[in-house]
Amino acid sequence: MSTLTVTIDRLGSQGHGIAEGSNGPIYVPYALPGESVAIARNGGHGTIMSITLPSPDRVKPPCRHFGPDSDACGGCVLQHLADSPYHSFKRDLVVHALRSRGLEPPVRDLVICRPGERRRVVLSARQTEKEFLLGYNRAETNHIFNVVECPISSPGIVGQLDAIRAIAKSLVTGSEIIRIAVLETLVGLDLAVEGLKPLGEKHRRSVTETVLSLRGIARLSVNGEILIEPQKPKVDFGGVTVTPPPAGFVQATKPAEEAMAELVQAHVGKSKRVIDLFAGSGTFSLRLARRAKVHAVEGDDKAIRALDTAARNTQGLKPVTVEKRDLFRRPMMVSELKNFDAVVFDPPRAGAEAQMRELARSSVKTVAAVSCNPVTLARDLKILVDGGYQIKEVTPIDQFLWSPHVEAVALLVR
Repeated sequence: MSTLTVTIDRLGSQGHGIAEGSNGPIYVPYALPGESVAIARNGGHGTIMSITLPSPDRVKPPCRHFGPDSDACGGCVLQHLADSPYHSFKRDLVVHALRSRGLEPPVRDLVICRPGERRRVVLSARQTEKEFLLGYNRAETNHIFNVVECPISSPGIVGQLDAIRAIAKSLVTGSEIIRIAVLETLVGLDLAVEGLKPLGEKHRRSVTETVLSLRGIARLSVNGEILIEPQKPKVDFGGVTVTPPPAGFVQATKPAEEAMAELVQAHVGKSKRVIDLFAGSGTFSLRLARRAKVHAVEGDDKAIRALDTAARNTQGLKPVTVEKRDLFRRPMMVSELKNFDAVVFDPPRAGAEAQMRELARSSVKTVAAVSCNPVTLARDLKILVDGGYQIKEVTPIDQFLWSPHVEAVALLVR
C-alpha cells in the first residue's frame, strides 16, 4: 500500500472517481471529477485520506450512514454529488452503453427519482455477542450495521424499522444472517425472510404472536412459506389490485413504475393483440388489458398465478391469457410471435438475448423494451436493429436513487 495525491478525471460506471495512475486507472470511491485527493492506494483501488481540492459539485450527503468511513452503508454511492451532474451521470450510463454497440438513438432526459419513494428494500439481520443488528451491509463488506435512517426509503418502511427489528429478533435463534425483503403495500408491509432453518411449532407460535402484537404488517413468509397473513398484501397496477407472491418482483418505486408504464402504453397505442414477455405479476399486462388482448408469459409460477387471479377478478379488462414458460431456455418462436401486433418485454439483468434473436426475425410491428441494465439492453437492441427494427427513442429512468443503477425504456418499430 502506498500514499499519493491524485486528480480525479471522471466517474466510472459504478459511481467511483477514476484517476489515471502510472500503472493504469485507480478507482476512488466518494471522489468526484476535478478533485485533488490524497489516497491510500492498494493496487487499482484508492481510499480517500483527505480532499485537497473539492469539486464545486460536491454537496453534503443527506444520510448519516453515507461516506468513506468504515461503518458507512454500501447502498448509495453518489449522495455527495449535486443533482444536475448526478442526473447527467445516470443518463450517460445509457448513452454510453448504446454507443458501445454502435447505436445512437434519441435519448431523452432522465426521469428523476426523489427521496422517500423506495417501497421495496432488502435488509439483513444477525444476532452478535454484543447486539442484534438490522440494516444494510457496510460499504464493500458483508458486515451489517444498524440502520436508523434511510432517505431513499418510504416513510412507511422507515417508520416500521422497530417492528421489523422485533420480528427479525423473534425469528433468529443463532448467529445466522437472514435477509428480509420488505415491500410496502397498500395494506401494510409484506416481509419475506430467507436464510433461516425450518421453524419448530413452538417457534412458529412465538413469531406469530410477535407479528400480531404489531400494527402495519400484512404478511410474513419464511423461505417462501407464508407464516402469517393478517391481510393479503395488495399493490395497484394501473387500477388493478394484485397480491404478489412472497418476495415476488415489484418495481422498487411507484413513480418509476408509472413512468415506464405510461411510455409502454403510449407506444403500444391501438395495438389489439399484445404479448408481454417476462410479465411478472402483471405490471404492464394488466394495464395494457384495458385496451388490448394480452398474452402474458412468465417463468415464475407464483407470479403468473397472481397475474391470472387479478385479471379474472377485475372487470373491464380485455381477455388476458397466461403462460408459464422459461424464456431463456424456450423463447417465443417466430411462428408464435406472428399472432401479435406488439411485444413488451422486461427481462432480468441478464437481458433476453435468445428471445431477441427470434423477435428480430419476426414481423411484429411494435416493440417496447424495458430494462434495468443498460449493457444488456444495448446488446439486445443491437440484435433487433440488425434484424430491421428502428429505435424511436430511449428514456432513462432513475429508480434506484444515488446508486449506479438506471432503468430504461426503449421504443422500437419495424
